Amino acid sequence: MNFEERLTGGHPNSLGNTVSVVAEVLEKPSRFEAFFQCYFSMDEVVRLRVSNGMKRIAKEKPELLVPYLDRFLAEIAEIPQASTQWTLSQLFLMLEHSLSNSQKNQALVIMKNNLQHHSDWIVLCQTMETLGKWSKKDNSIKIWMLPELERLRQDRRKSVSKKAEKWLKVLV
Repeated sequence: MNFEERLTGGHPNSLGNTVSVVAEVLEKPSRFEAFFQCYFSMDEVVRLRVSNGMKRIAKEKPELLVPYLDRFLAEIAEIPQASTQWTLSQLFLMLEHSLSNSQKNQALVIMKNNLQHHSDWIVLCQTMETLGKWSKKDNSIKIWMLPELERLRQDRRKSVSKKAEKWLKVLV
């Protein structure tokens, strides 16, 4: 059951054994903690695969992640890896209704910081997506987000500038 070992190796952009490991966790939820601990691997490919697996688990059994929300907000948010940060934005959106007010505020701080300071295009796009959807229900997010979207629509990367343009059209 050594998940870290099973998630190691192969092409860095491949899923490796992620799907089979996730299937085991879904079959035996008591294994979730062991899977979660792989976020602390020294191997960034393992952490990338764990992030992918967390999204898969959140789609199937979101209740497995809910008891870990504080740890995602505190520990996982500190991992300086793009795949971890873009996954957090996705998980925050998927688990929005399970977040307490305090947790949602922490998630906002993380995502606002990423939108202002991160350079990875996927982090920026996923963060815009989550904040954009949240801002439809929270005008304070919208007000904060509009100048950031104006800035990002000037980004040289089309994926970033087009996503910013999309959200500007939706929110204005």
